[in-house]
Amino acid sequence: MLILDQQAVTDLLPMRECIDLMVSTLSALARGETILPLRTVVLIPDTNDAFAVMPAYIASPKTMGAKIITVYPGNHGTQYDSHQGAVLLFDPNNGSLAALLDATSVTTIRTAAVSAVATWLLARQSASSLAIVGAGVQAHAHLEAMCAVRPITSLRVWSRTAANAERLIDVARSKFNLDASFAPSCADAVRDADIVCTTTSARAPVLFGEWLTPGTHINAIGASQRSARELDTQCVVRSRLYVDRRESALKEPGDTLVPLEEGAITPDHIVAEIGEVAIGRGEGRRDEREITLFKSLGLAIEDLAAASYVYDAARRAGAGVEVELGGARLEAH
Repeated sequence: MLILDQQAVTDLLPMRECIDLMVSTLSALARGETILPLRTVVLIPDTNDAFAVMPAYIASPKTMGAKIITVYPGNHGTQYDSHQGAVLLFDPNNGSLAALLDATSVTTIRTAAVSAVATWLLARQSASSLAIVGAGVQAHAHLEAMCAVRPITSLRVWSRTAANAERLIDVARSKFNLDASFAPSCADAVRDADIVCTTTSARAPVLFGEWLTPGTHINAIGASQRSARELDTQCVVRSRLYVDRRESALKEPGDTLVPLEEGAITPDHIVAEIGEVAIGRGEGRRDEREITLFKSLGLAIEDLAAASYVYDAARRAGAGVEVELGGARLEAH
C-alpha cells in the first residue's frame, strides 16, 4: 500500500489539472458511469461535528474506494483543518488496498476545482470581479481556481477574522496581481461582484438575496448539513440553481432543504447538475442578467478521481511511502 501525505497530494495535484479532471468526472456522473451512494454521516451528539463515510465506483478508468472524514467546523482558527481524514483507493482487479491519501488536501483542491468547473460553465465570460466570503483554506483554493477560469482583476474579501482576510489579500496581490481589498461587511463585499464564493463554516445565512446584482454567479460550498446554511431563502429563490448531484442536494444541505421546507422552491428549481451542463444535457446561463448559483456538496467520485490521479503520478515520480499492510493469503503452517 502506498501512503501519500498532505504535501505529496498538494505537489502532485495542480489546480489546472484537477479542474480538467473534475470536468470528466462530473460528465461521467451525468452519463451514468458511476456508482455513488449517499454518504453515511454520523452526527456527534451535542456538537456541530460529524463523521462521514463516502464510498463510490467509477467505470473508466476503473476506480473504487471511499473517503472517510471528520468535519469539525469549530477547528476554524486552530491548528487543525475542519475536514480531516483519509481517501482509500482499492485495486479494482483484486480488491486489495492500493493507497491511503490525506483527505484534507484532496478535499481542498477538488472542491475548488469543481467550483471552477461551475464558474467556467455558468459565469459571464467577461467576469473579472471576485468576492470571497470567508478567508480560510477553501478561500485560498477558490482564489486560485477562479483565476484559472476567468480573467479576474479585483477581489473583495469579507471574513469575521481580519487577520485571515489580510493573508488572503496579500496572496491575491503578490501571486495573482489583483486589486484586492477588505470589505467592511459581507454586503459590501458582494455588491456588484461578478463572482461570489462563500467558503464559511456558518450555521446561519451570511449571504442574502437582496444584496445580489443581476448577472452574478455564486459558488456556495461551506454548508453540507441540514443544520447549516450560508444562503438565505431569497438568495436561492432569485437564482437559477445548479448542483453537483440532485439526490444529495435534496437530502443533505440546509441551503436547499430550508427553502424547500418553507415552500419557497420545489425540486424543479434545480435547473441541472453541473455535469449535465458539461455534456450539453442541461441548460446553462441564458442571458447576462441571470443570477446563477452552484450549490456544492462534494461527491466521493470527485475524491476518488483526484486520488487516483495522484496515485498514478506518485508511482511515476517514486513518491510516497510503501507499507506492507497485508491482504495476501497466508500459507498455513
